[in-house]
Amino acid sequence: MLAAGLDTTANMIALGTFALLRNLDQLSALRAEPELADQAVEELLRYLTVADPAVRTALEDVEVEGQLIRAGDTVTLSFQAANRDPARFPEPDRLDLRRRAVGHVAFGHGAHQCLGQQLARVEMRIALPALLRRFPTLRLAVDPSEVPLREQNNIYGVRALPVTWDEN
Repeated sequence: MLAAGLDTTANMIALGTFALLRNLDQLSALRAEPELADQAVEELLRYLTVADPAVRTALEDVEVEGQLIRAGDTVTLSFQAANRDPARFPEPDRLDLRRRAVGHVAFGHGAHQCLGQQLARVEMRIALPALLRRFPTLRLAVDPSEVPLREQNNIYGVRALPVTWDEN
């Protein structure tokens, strides 16, 4: 469980930091209100969803939203798309740390839900506020378009996050 969660959690922390550095109003809110950390983690999980889609095979005929899926059919489930569903999350493409992002599926759902999800949450709840406390002037050292992303891997993230800060 620790090994499987290392890559996803490390990428969520780095990508979450990148998202905050790109959304300075949200970064300021988290710095001003550290008690937002729990909500911020859930919103970052919803907004970023680093795990790639899941492939499942239907065991029996089932109808979903008027679409018949027959037993034996293979379906692809996109956690990213589900977490950006405007019917579930108003303005889904906007990062809002005050959003109550309950019900996101960043860790999957049902029998296939991630066993390490609580550990990942705890690590993010500790790491992000600690990073912002330790480096209160943390900012991107390059234009956001220059940050290299991990787009071809099973886990989405950043390859590197060039940052800088002022010395105290």
